[in-house]
Amino acid sequence: MYLQTARIAVILIPRRRSLSFLLNHPLHQRRCFFSSSVPSLTVRRSDHLFYFKERRIFTKATKKHKQLNTSIEEKDYSHIIWWKERMQLCRKPSSVMLVKRVTYSNLLGVDTGLKNGSLKEGTLNWEMLQFKSRFPREVLLCRVGEFYEAIGIDACILVEYAGLNPFGGIRSDSIPRAGCPVVNLRQTLDDLTRNGFSVCIVEEVQGPTQARSRKSRFISGHAYPGSPYVFGLVGDDHDIDFPDPMPVVGISRSAKGYCMVSVLETMKTYSAVDGLTEEALVTKLRTCRCHHLFLHKSLRHDSSGTCRWGEFGEGGLLWGECNARQFEWFEGYPVKELLFKVKELYGFADDITFRNVTVTSDNRPCPLHLGTATQIGALPTEGIPCLLNMLLPSNCTGLPAMYIRDLLLNPPAYDIASTIQEACKLMSNITCSIPEFTCITSAKLVKLLELRETNHIEFCKIRSVLDDISLLYKNSELKEILKLLMDPAWVATGLKVELETLVNECKSISCRICEIIFLDGEHDQKMSSYTTVPNEFFEDMESSWKGRVKRIHLEEEYAEVDEAAKALSVTIREDFVPIISRIRATTAPLGGPKGEILYSREHEAVWFKGKRFVPSIWAGTPGEEQIKQLRPALDAKGKKVGEEWFTSKKVEDALTRYHEAGNKAKAKVLELLRGLSTELQTKINILVFASMLLVIGKALFSHVSEGRRRKWIFPTITQRHRSEDAEILHGADGMKITGLWPYWFDAAQGGAVRNTVDMRSLFLLTGPNGGGKSSLLRSICAAALLGICGFMVPAESAIIPHFDSIMLHMKSYDSPADGKSSFQIEMSEIRSIIAGATSNSLVLIDEICRGTETAKGTCIAGSIIETLDAIGCLGIVSTHLHGIFDLPLRMKNAVFKSMGTECIDNQTMPTWRLIDGICKESLAFETAQREGVPEALIQRAEELYLSVYSKDKITKIESTLKQYRPSRLEKEPSPLNQSLKLSEILCKEVENAIVGICGKSVNDFFVKKDISELAMRCVLIGPREQPPPSTIGASSVYVMLRPDRKIYVGETDDLEGRVRAHRLKEGTQNASFLYFLVPGKSMACQLETLLINQLSTRGFHLTNIADGKHRNFGTSELLGKEMMAR
Repeated sequence: MYLQTARIAVILIPRRRSLSFLLNHPLHQRRCFFSSSVPSLTVRRSDHLFYFKERRIFTKATKKHKQLNTSIEEKDYSHIIWWKERMQLCRKPSSVMLVKRVTYSNLLGVDTGLKNGSLKEGTLNWEMLQFKSRFPREVLLCRVGEFYEAIGIDACILVEYAGLNPFGGIRSDSIPRAGCPVVNLRQTLDDLTRNGFSVCIVEEVQGPTQARSRKSRFISGHAYPGSPYVFGLVGDDHDIDFPDPMPVVGISRSAKGYCMVSVLETMKTYSAVDGLTEEALVTKLRTCRCHHLFLHKSLRHDSSGTCRWGEFGEGGLLWGECNARQFEWFEGYPVKELLFKVKELYGFADDITFRNVTVTSDNRPCPLHLGTATQIGALPTEGIPCLLNMLLPSNCTGLPAMYIRDLLLNPPAYDIASTIQEACKLMSNITCSIPEFTCITSAKLVKLLELRETNHIEFCKIRSVLDDISLLYKNSELKEILKLLMDPAWVATGLKVELETLVNECKSISCRICEIIFLDGEHDQKMSSYTTVPNEFFEDMESSWKGRVKRIHLEEEYAEVDEAAKALSVTIREDFVPIISRIRATTAPLGGPKGEILYSREHEAVWFKGKRFVPSIWAGTPGEEQIKQLRPALDAKGKKVGEEWFTSKKVEDALTRYHEAGNKAKAKVLELLRGLSTELQTKINILVFASMLLVIGKALFSHVSEGRRRKWIFPTITQRHRSEDAEILHGADGMKITGLWPYWFDAAQGGAVRNTVDMRSLFLLTGPNGGGKSSLLRSICAAALLGICGFMVPAESAIIPHFDSIMLHMKSYDSPADGKSSFQIEMSEIRSIIAGATSNSLVLIDEICRGTETAKGTCIAGSIIETLDAIGCLGIVSTHLHGIFDLPLRMKNAVFKSMGTECIDNQTMPTWRLIDGICKESLAFETAQREGVPEALIQRAEELYLSVYSKDKITKIESTLKQYRPSRLEKEPSPLNQSLKLSEILCKEVENAIVGICGKSVNDFFVKKDISELAMRCVLIGPREQPPPSTIGASSVYVMLRPDRKIYVGETDDLEGRVRAHRLKEGTQNASFLYFLVPGKSMACQLETLLINQLSTRGFHLTNIADGKHRNFGTSELLGKEMMAR
């Protein structure tokens, strides 16, 4: 399993059936038409293309100018058809005008008969065509000076989807051309990838070139949906956000069911899940934004045998989902063929291998159906309380939330669920502080290391990941949790790593990073500083390489830069300062000489800027000789910068020397960073495993914290097993949940009605409208799902079998796009439920067969109940079809349950409690009146009801209608990069002082209350640590140890929130905390005041000493009396 996005895919481009499949040949007859990926050292057409280890392809123009043969090769037909379909989707007036000038005689779409359309060998267009032929389905952006340009088809795409204007307007005599400035590249790439396009970026080789020769160019990288462009990141001092990875997905059909193959090009991994139902497959597609979707030809033959896929029966739901997307057909062996297509799409060499990360398990529950996932909010659905939001705190988002969501949609096997629950139980009871759990996406790790673009910021994050693992291992309490997290991490990554190997490798890699990377707290890389040179100059020039790697690796380069900086300062003092002194010594009215030494950021130079400083008479006075040496400052192209900018030969030579030294140092830094990336490539599996383990750890810690706050409990998970010598099932026969309340209610706030569900067979549930039937089914479904995943549940106690599937069917809507009524949709879902139900399943169906004629719907519902009863599954079928009880049903185990009602002030009101028996009172008229239906309409309905149904109910109905008043029904509520640590001496001194001030009084109180096992204990929370979940809902007194050695004393019932709030303030991001738990907020307030008043007298510097003056207590005597009174 790999984490993928929770968002539902939205494709802006309507699907068009590609004709490329008509050109497909069997796999063994085809050759890969993309050139191999360039990590290997290869030379091909040595006068034009060169391959290097850094994946760079250089093309050089030759002096020969031959007309290119523009005839289309057979392998290009499908690509041109594909681009032609994209051109037909353009709607902007400017892009439509450009499309008219596109020709489909070559991959660029360039008409050679138009202006700037030459494709002669040696031209820029010819170069771009060579690059385009390597990646024919990617938009090509070519660096030309300060712009990235596109021509032909690619220019139309930029205008349509990136909001760019065409070059030269929309003149009809020139080929389509468009582009973006270098500074806007990232935004342009985001616009294109967001619309589903892949982009190939071509860069220029920087540096001097020979006169009248074209610059060499190379493919610097690609940007795909879910995989950003990272070229040059190694030299930047900032991070970039990585989107959720988008796999290539292939869907096929076999005797076991549907099969979904997902391939991640960044990770070089694939997974294949077989035996999926149609609903489960659609659920996976809804949660997966795929880069490309391929449908196998086995899908064309559905169970009904019709020619049109999805016309009748099975396949319609899947067809509706795929029909809204862009897809292509493929044939052959699904996994092998899909991997072949991935290599084609991304230009991989044939020898590139993909690792299978599928973790098979015979007893793993079936993935959730789409209806189940949406009706309990596992997938965000309007109007449905989101289950994911109830499992985690509001500040827990990103990777941990995605892991929890994927676990809900794909419940784990019993062993993994039990392991997760055991880990959560330990997390709930630990008393030590916990690490921050640094989370990095595996795709980001792999891509940056593979492309050697990892900068110092990312290396620091990687080190934090490794150090968090070491911290978990060193602590005796956390070590047990670490052991338990190994198996869930194995399931999530497909990597099997031993604990000792993981810890040792993490220590080794962390030490290696520390040997190379400059860390916070080191102070040996200050910027150069001289009085004669503006500080901004040195800051800009040296900040691009200083503070990245340790100085010990750059001693020679540092020495050269320091010498060059000093020489520059001396030269400026000799050539410019005398002129400045002369100007300052001159006293003149307005319009006198002016001059100063300034930094020209645009030209990366320090020059003299002045006017009217040249003397009218040369008299040999100071500064005249320096003035004679001045000359106009020139830019990189040799053009004069301006009338007021001047320099000298000595200054220019000194600047050149300084820049050369700086460039050499920067090159050395990049070499070291790339070298470290190369080293860590061999450890990539350890890094991926460690990062995923921390994601799981953070997710579970967050869940436990929120679960404790909501007063949820850990259920007992039971498992059915078979005897070795007989096909006999053993284990728990039922599910019992005591004190169950809806998951969207917060028990800490009260107000929830609790139910006890003791289920050993199928329930047939009846009850009035608004009586809580749907809420009960939704609550049971959520509790069962949470239980089999190993999570906490909203109940007082629970015994939950490890179901092989959990299926919930609620209301159905019609689907005009598929031509199906709501009853057809319902029957399709019922068919899937019946087909997948076993004796170990949980089936929950709400208001069955309500979308058709009552008599026949009642009979269908009765037959469904008989079938489920015969299967022997647990579950509930709720209904208002009371005619079911008159049918001669053949049921062995099903029992009748109802939602209770009571009479209050002569009104029948629901209690929302589950009871035995049958309830035929629907409260339909009361519900209609409560919702504002006109009184006359209801009275007429009453008359019609009395005219048809038995007269023995007249009195009861009349009484109910006359006594009815507005409802009293209770409405369901809508729902630190590590800095300098404080010295251990200060921590110990404060801890001793706390124990000395509060220890005796607190312990005496515990002894008096006969709770001596709760003796006072101070716990340290380090700079990059958090309070354990055991502090949730408990009163505590804490002392914040600031980096400036000042302290702050406070008390709280939410220690985690208070620590987070303190660390958001300037200067306290890396503060440590000492805390101890106390029995009650009153005592916490007393001890807080006592500490504030007493610590200041012991020489500690408090930032909130004034708080001690706003209490009516605070002395030890008063505290003792107060506690004795308790």
